[in-house]
Amino acid sequence: MAPKSIDAVDDQIKDVIQDLFQIQVATHNYTGPQTQQELVRLITQLAESLAVLSKDASALPDQIPPEIIDYVDSGRNPDIYTREFIELVQKSNQYLKGRSEALTGFRDVLAEEMVKAWPEMKTDVYNVLEGSNIELTREKKLAEQTNGTSS
Repeated sequence: MAPKSIDAVDDQIKDVIQDLFQIQVATHNYTGPQTQQELVRLITQLAESLAVLSKDASALPDQIPPEIIDYVDSGRNPDIYTREFIELVQKSNQYLKGRSEALTGFRDVLAEEMVKAWPEMKTDVYNVLEGSNIELTREKKLAEQTNGTSS
């Protein structure tokens, strides 16, 4: 039965590494025909382990973006890719935060100017701001205190 989890495939990778280590030891201790059968057995075992690993790993869902695979294939460190991606996201977040703050400021200035130009629309402007779940500005709070109304 083929393993279905990443942990099982990870264990198979560890087995392949162990097989490689055993081949290295057997090669280092090679004394001729006496140890040849052991070396052949170990190489056959490695080939079988690699075949099982290849079959089971191909059944796993692909979770690694192709960009990272290309990055690693070109000999670069995936940790650097992750760091660069995080820096790019932070830069984008800072840009969007700046836009949001600029639009908030514009909204407040627009509301103030509308109230100055059309004083009779004051309550309508503030109702629109409240209806948008927007925190009341300092100016509206002052105006409410001056008019004697409170939310």
